[in-house]
Amino acid sequence: MRQLVIGALLLASTVVTSPPAQAAAPATGPASSTPATYSNPVSGDAVRTFPDPAMIRGKDGLWYAYGTTNPIDGKNEHILPMLTSADMVHWTYAGDVYTGEDHPSWWPNGARPWAPDIRYVNGNYHLTYSLSTSGVGLATSPHPTGPWTDRGRIVPAGGSGCPTNNIDQAVYTDVNGDNYLYWGSYDTICVAKMNADATEVTGEVTQIGRGRRMEGGFVVRRDDWYYLFYSDAGCCDGAFSGYTVKVGRSDNPLGPFTTPTGVDLMDLTSKDGIVLAANGNGWVGPGHNAIQTDLSGQDWLVYHAIPSSAPEFGPVTTTWGTTIANLARRPLMIDRLDWIDGWPVVRAGAGPSTGEQPAPVTTWSVGSTFNSGTDGWKGPWKPASDPDSLGHLTGKGSTSELSDETVQGDVRVEADLRLGEGGSAAGLFVTRENGARNITAWLDREQGALVVTTKVNGKTTTASSPLPASFDYGSWHNVAAERRGNALVVSVSADRLGDPLATVATTLPGGAPTSGAIGVTTRGAADADNVGAAPLYTPVTERVADPVLGERLTAYSDEFDGTGTPTAWARVRNPSATLSNGSLVWPTQNAELFQGTNTASILLRDAPQGDFAVETKLTFDGTRGNQQAGLLLYENDDRWLKLTHTVLPLNQGNGAVLHQTEFGKEGPRPGATPPTAVANAPMFGGPAARTTWLRLLYHYDEENGEHDVRMASSTDGTHWIWGGSWSLPRTGPVRIGLISMNTAGATATFDYLRTYEVTSR
Repeated sequence: MRQLVIGALLLASTVVTSPPAQAAAPATGPASSTPATYSNPVSGDAVRTFPDPAMIRGKDGLWYAYGTTNPIDGKNEHILPMLTSADMVHWTYAGDVYTGEDHPSWWPNGARPWAPDIRYVNGNYHLTYSLSTSGVGLATSPHPTGPWTDRGRIVPAGGSGCPTNNIDQAVYTDVNGDNYLYWGSYDTICVAKMNADATEVTGEVTQIGRGRRMEGGFVVRRDDWYYLFYSDAGCCDGAFSGYTVKVGRSDNPLGPFTTPTGVDLMDLTSKDGIVLAANGNGWVGPGHNAIQTDLSGQDWLVYHAIPSSAPEFGPVTTTWGTTIANLARRPLMIDRLDWIDGWPVVRAGAGPSTGEQPAPVTTWSVGSTFNSGTDGWKGPWKPASDPDSLGHLTGKGSTSELSDETVQGDVRVEADLRLGEGGSAAGLFVTRENGARNITAWLDREQGALVVTTKVNGKTTTASSPLPASFDYGSWHNVAAERRGNALVVSVSADRLGDPLATVATTLPGGAPTSGAIGVTTRGAADADNVGAAPLYTPVTERVADPVLGERLTAYSDEFDGTGTPTAWARVRNPSATLSNGSLVWPTQNAELFQGTNTASILLRDAPQGDFAVETKLTFDGTRGNQQAGLLLYENDDRWLKLTHTVLPLNQGNGAVLHQTEFGKEGPRPGATPPTAVANAPMFGGPAARTTWLRLLYHYDEENGEHDVRMASSTDGTHWIWGGSWSLPRTGPVRIGLISMNTAGATATFDYLRTYEVTSR
């Protein structure tokens, strides 16, 4: 199982405290110290599986995660299980949203709700969940773990207007306060506006994405772009799960969304924009993501993945008494999400992590949740409490509450704020040196705006951004300020989930304080909670380098010169390929290499020893479902890896077909009960064109006895999109092959087959 290796990339901080902060350890809330490291899966000590995770930071200062209905203990099924954590690393089981005896009466018999999404809307937590053909449900609660109140369906059973299953939903709130629901699966993602309370879909349904098994849409807004994260290929097929997280972006929440190479997510081809893919280190099928931000401002991808060493449970009995065989184990994972050149990618492109990694920052250098009092703070504000936030501060008049300790340098400061009756503004001191030198971010009811003021010796500089007309000043909102040098970015959101309701980006004037206390202030009545500062994260700005190919190995290559039958290749089942005009021309055939159906013809030749890369330039004119042609690394008919241009039907597409760069494998299925001799599954890479360049990068993992193979593709032969890796237990050497198969009527034209040494991988 090959592990990509990258050098040290970060992290230097410039926040200091003088003297060190001594905030009281809260009874509940962030841990008293941030773990130095973590190892995936982070749910390992709490539950054995936690698919389709969603995560939120509660107003009590804890993190909460929600998962699909599953046997989280390996035996008994739990309906929408919940976890809680003080540090995003150590999790505790916190109950289930529903039970088999206590659930909405309108659910159909045998319902297994999945893919929860969590949001904070006007003082309540909104949990949406999927019921497939029975629609999308909503439950609300004033606390992250309930008790939950059933709000019925927000997407009706049957005809929602989206030609797909009604699953994998996620809510997004835009800067103008409009709410949107994204949902869909099995090849199509849709979006529609919701009502002001985010309790019902009311707008026209718009299709925004089409792709093989495209699902799990999740939208965030960053730098005026809307990013639609999604997963494609198979989510939950044990060691044969090809799930991959990809992304497109748009300047409108309704799309169109395009990939880094400009491919519209509605185009009938596979897509680039790979955020996370299997890398051969023992995790397969990483996907169905959410996003969380730590206290330093660093984003984290929250997702599930499958351990290839123990990919499946045995038969499991559901809440309703039915049996599910070979249910995949999908524990909770987190990894650093980097934004490089305007696009998100996990760990700079290194993929899922294994072993110890730098942990999320979950403790402030200065700050408190106020769940255990107000030690470390000075001012007239009083302690108060409620069931949602637990301990918090309340202030009246024109008053301020300040930290005893100070911060300086690059810093992230945040607070949860809300206005009381008659309150006109609540503010966060980003830095307060004294009354004449301070930087303050205000939720200003009178101006209807997020207002940032910088005072320098009697002169005030102001920048602002309007808040939505529907903004509820009486419910908690998070105000977060990030200072890097003299650049300041302040945003306000309900739930810290990448959906800012207003953002102010400004350059601080000369003389602005660079050190001082943090705190909160008010004009009128206001409450404050979770006030703190941490060193601002250091962004990663360069991707992990792509593999580098070395010298061409001519003994293992073919330019396809000459005419007639290619003589340098072994022929399996008499392929009808011929040489013509410097190419190998091969019509597709009605034959397969699928599990027990091994009828397709193959051209084979020996592969070199050690690491190598094999490449071909393929022109393919397929138009009918399942026609395919491309590369093969072959042990035998039931043990192989292939990379093809494949034509696949679009579900609910009225006959439309998708052109996919399909990376598949076939081999023994570990862990299946009863044992399964052989299984077959794909993942998908970048877009396929009429002429597509295909590469397979081979490595023999001697320690684990596996073939590790990574795919890449190109539509111009110069710019390559490197995708995920498959691993396959080795019983013998692979040979290099070509195929053109599955459905007759198309022609594959191979310009060459070239094999290279690998300089770096």
